[in-house]
Amino acid sequence: MTPELKDQVVVITGASSGIGRATALRFGKAGAKIVLAARNVVGLQEVADEIHSLGSEALVVPTDVADWAQVERLAHTVMTIFGQIDTWVNDAGVGVYATADETSVEETHQVMQTNFMGVVHGVKAALPYMEKQHSGTIINVGSVESQVAIPFNTAYAASKHAIKGYTEALRMELDHAQSGIHVTLIMPAAMNTPFFNHALSKLGVLPRPAGPVYEPEKVAEAIVYAAEHPQRDVYVGAGGMLVGVMERMSPGLTDRLMTAGGTIFRTQKTTRPDNGETTLFNTIPETGRVSGDFDEMVKANTRVSRALVPAVVVGALVGLFFVRR
Repeated sequence: MTPELKDQVVVITGASSGIGRATALRFGKAGAKIVLAARNVVGLQEVADEIHSLGSEALVVPTDVADWAQVERLAHTVMTIFGQIDTWVNDAGVGVYATADETSVEETHQVMQTNFMGVVHGVKAALPYMEKQHSGTIINVGSVESQVAIPFNTAYAASKHAIKGYTEALRMELDHAQSGIHVTLIMPAAMNTPFFNHALSKLGVLPRPAGPVYEPEKVAEAIVYAAEHPQRDVYVGAGGMLVGVMERMSPGLTDRLMTAGGTIFRTQKTTRPDNGETTLFNTIPETGRVSGDFDEMVKANTRVSRALVPAVVVGALVGLFFVRR
């Protein structure tokens, strides 16, 4: 049985900013013991201080998820101090905004090493302890791009597709073994996080999210809910789910709709010059924050519930029918 949040020990990677930071604070409000992992030590300490002010316990463990030895040490540290791992959230991620031709092999490798292998490292580190407990929840943060790729995001989309495949195979293996371990894939739409300031951009300008934009707290809400109430796949943002449904029904038509008139290319570019800062290979000198610079793009949407799925599907069908006509 999944323990209540107040009784859980929760590990969060990518906890210094964006979704990871929002998730850590929400777990803190629920009274969980939180282990904060990321490369940005200053940002992690700031989150820990805020969690302490909420009356909850937080432990900072600086970790680069691309390095297996560091993630293995992270899990060992958690077990040494707390003696259990109830929920492990794999959230760390980096990105490159460029065409496939402009994205170097080294840059692609780094995105895959952080986004995908970071998930693999997290799972491999947590699993032995969860198997001994015969309980635990692994939550992998994918993306709508786990299903539908977007131009300028070849490396990122590939990493998120890989996370989806890995998560699905892992889930079936653990279910077959009757392990008592739950596995959830979170698929957010475009979120208003600092990700777009941190990504490496070769667009000549800072990138921005495409499509409807949502606040990262909505993803945090979905993650925290899944930690106490096991889920399979969770979309966050109706816009992302709609595109996902359309892609399943007609991939070719969805491609044409997305690229018609070059809209998907234009909408990913701001008018702000790129400052050259990126967290792709190293951290940058900032404390971290939850939200990004796109408040005006945020739509007041909440996590899509199962009750809304039929309405989204009908909307997609109607839209595809008229486009084909």
